[in-house]
Amino acid sequence: MAFAPAAAASAIFYTKPSLQGFSRARRATSPSAPFIHLSAKFSGGMPLFAFDVLKNTSSFLPAKPRRNPGVAYATAATEKSIHNFTVKDVDGKDVSLSKFKGKVLLIVNVASQCGLTTSNYSELSHLYEKYKTQGFEILAFPCNQFGGQEPGSNSDIKQFACTRFKAEFPIFEKVDVNGPNTAPIYKFLKSSAGGFLGDLIKWNFEKFLVDKNGKVVERYPPTTSPFQIEKDIQKLLAA
Repeated sequence: MAFAPAAAASAIFYTKPSLQGFSRARRATSPSAPFIHLSAKFSGGMPLFAFDVLKNTSSFLPAKPRRNPGVAYATAATEKSIHNFTVKDVDGKDVSLSKFKGKVLLIVNVASQCGLTTSNYSELSHLYEKYKTQGFEILAFPCNQFGGQEPGSNSDIKQFACTRFKAEFPIFEKVDVNGPNTAPIYKFLKSSAGGFLGDLIKWNFEKFLVDKNGKVVERYPPTTSPFQIEKDIQKLLAA
């Protein structure tokens, strides 16, 4: 029974119908390489094939080292730090991020009409109030690329965040975080801490934790609540 790994060793194509059962059996018996199983069947005698995307490619690729708070993981291709960038705030004014040297940063792509909005804004505001005097800053970048859930103007976004959630942390102008118009700061963030399925930001409220030297230390998926990051923030503040 033959099968061939794809060029990138991140997927396997099975071209014989008899191998559909094989892929299910392997998925059930190989905990080191769980699969997401997608299958498509074609009429007219065309073969059924299965496309299995590996969640864990340890069977084919070297294991990815676990990131630890307090350690910078910028890649060789991204020797810059966050402090090298200048961005525009929600009022359209240039802000050099060098002003945040020596501070721990949590950078978040936010949206006003997402199911995660209320919990994230509330928890972000709480963390900011608790740690802002200890050298902690939150940088919020509105983005309308996920379900069109940040459709308002920059002034609308500012009013929403500051009125409804009493947000005091810096809010910047609306940006793209994926695609050809990705903001330079997000190109840097993603190249410094690539996630599962590549560098793409997956949804609203994905988070990057940056140390006092402007290096990305950790990346968190949208479903990770700000409160779950608090211990990592504390470690960097104490470093």
